[in-house]
Amino acid sequence: MHDRPAGRQPDSSFWNELDKTEQDTLRQAGRLQRFPVGGVPLCFEGDGSDNVLIILAGWAKVTSPTSSGREVVLAVRGPGDIVGELSGLFGRPRSATVQAVVDIETLSIAASRFREFLDGNPRCWWPLTATLVARMDDLGDRLRVHADNDGGRRIAHLLVYLAELFIRDRIWDPGDPIEVHPPLSQTELGSWVDISRETAARAFRVLRARGLVQTGWRRIIVLDLAGLRAYAEGSPLS
Repeated sequence: MHDRPAGRQPDSSFWNELDKTEQDTLRQAGRLQRFPVGGVPLCFEGDGSDNVLIILAGWAKVTSPTSSGREVVLAVRGPGDIVGELSGLFGRPRSATVQAVVDIETLSIAASRFREFLDGNPRCWWPLTATLVARMDDLGDRLRVHADNDGGRRIAHLLVYLAELFIRDRIWDPGDPIEVHPPLSQTELGSWVDISRETAARAFRVLRARGLVQTGWRRIIVLDLAGLRAYAEGSPLS
């Protein structure tokens, strides 16, 4: 598989790397929770709760405030992703707030029961470790992209990352358009790559004019993933 320029994800989500027996064991250990968009977050930054959440359906954004109070998007989590694993394993406070951007269904598991599951199913440490390593790689890639690129290419990197995240566990034919999820605003996307709303808007105008993306209200469709990736990696726009 080719390198992902704006972060690396495992080839499949944590949940989808488990077999049916392992999934059923976790279902029995946990309980279903639903989080409507605009409702109570999945977790709050600084909170001491230690349950582990697995997103079964829907999308969430991971955010943290700056010293000035501006909300910055740090990541997104979607179907099959695990949330709160570090708090659950090591008893640490939540490092960020996780908020639903569409209605979400999760499997909530007490940290003690999740640790028991891992002890009883040691093979499952591998997909969990792969997830943690991918998130560390993502942070390193994010810093590299910020250092090496202007606002337009930062946005392009981010859209490639989100498009590939969305098709991670799906069958997809190269060349097909990809509707990027979750549905974030241009302001939120700009905060993720540390650029202003105005710079993000200019970047999207250029990408639309070149036929790489199509946009609407909280809707972005990648029309040419190969072309967008080439631009993100330094090729000039034709």
